[in-house]
Amino acid sequence: MSLRIIFAGTPEFSVPCLEACRASGAEVVAVYTQPDRPAGRGRKLTPSPVKQAALAAGIPVEQPESLKTIEARETLAAYRPDLMVVVAYGLILSRKVLAIPRLGCWNVHASLLPRWRGAAPIQRAILAGDAESGVDLMQMEAGLDTGPVLLERRTAITRQDTGGSLHDRLSLLGADALIEGLQRAIAGESMPATPQSADGVMYAHKLEKAEARLDFTHAAIALERQVRAFDPWPVAEGEIAGEQVRIWAAHATDDVTTVLPGQVISAQRHGIDIACGEGVLRVTALQRAGGKRISASDYLNARPELRGTR
Repeated sequence: MSLRIIFAGTPEFSVPCLEACRASGAEVVAVYTQPDRPAGRGRKLTPSPVKQAALAAGIPVEQPESLKTIEARETLAAYRPDLMVVVAYGLILSRKVLAIPRLGCWNVHASLLPRWRGAAPIQRAILAGDAESGVDLMQMEAGLDTGPVLLERRTAITRQDTGGSLHDRLSLLGADALIEGLQRAIAGESMPATPQSADGVMYAHKLEKAEARLDFTHAAIALERQVRAFDPWPVAEGEIAGEQVRIWAAHATDDVTTVLPGQVISAQRHGIDIACGEGVLRVTALQRAGGKRISASDYLNARPELRGTR
C-alpha cells in the first residue's frame, strides 16, 4: 500500500531517518522542524539540519512554534498523513496531534527503553557506565517515551566511545530500524507492539553545562566517563596545575596513588596524570582558554615547568 508520511525532526541525528523515510518507498508529504535559531559567532538565524535536508529534497517544510493551536493541527491534518515519524523533533505532541495520522505516530528513540527516557539518553548511558545502548522504534503515546516498542537495534558501548561517536552510530541504527518498519508497513505486515516494562525506568534529563566540571575527588573512571560523554558538548572542564582547561580526551589508569586529588603526579608526552579520589586520570587532549584542541605533548611544550612532574 502507499504510505503518506509527515516527518518531524530537527538536529543532525534525525537526518538519516528522514533519508530512510524517502528510501523506504513511502511518500514524505511534509517535514516539520523547529524554527530557525541563531547560531555561530554572528548569531545568524540558521535552518536546522533537517530543514536543510528537506529543502534539498524538495519537500515542503513547516516550522510552527507550537502544535497546540487549532490552526497548527488543521495544517497538519490537511496533509492527510497515514503516519507521522518523529525523531528528536523538540516539541511535545498532544493526544489530539497523535490522533491525526491514520496509523498514529512513530518515534525513534536513542536508548533501550524503558532505560533513559527523555532528552539526553546517549550521554546518560555513557555517564552511567552502561555496557550497551541502542535505538527503539516505538508507537507514540501521550507520555514521555512510554509507548510500546515495535523494533529495536542494540550496540555495545566501548571505552573508546564518546557522546559524538555513539550519537553517530545510533543515528544510523535508528534509520535502519525505521526503514525496516516502514517497508513492513507498506507491505501490509503487522508488527507486534511490545509494552515497556514497568521495571528499570530511568530518565535522561537534559544536559547542563555545569555537569561538565570535573571534580577530582571523584573516582577516575567516573571522570573518564564525563570526558567521553561530554564530547562534543559541553566538553569537560578541569584544573591542571592552576590553569582551567577544557579536557577533550582522558582515561582512567590502573595506577594507585596516595597524593591528594587534583595534583599532577606525572606529565609526559603520552599524557598528564592527575590524582583522583580513587585512581588516576590521564589527560591526553585538552584546550586552553581561547585556544584550540591540542595534545598533552603540545600543552607541555607551553608549560615546560610541568614536564616530568612526580
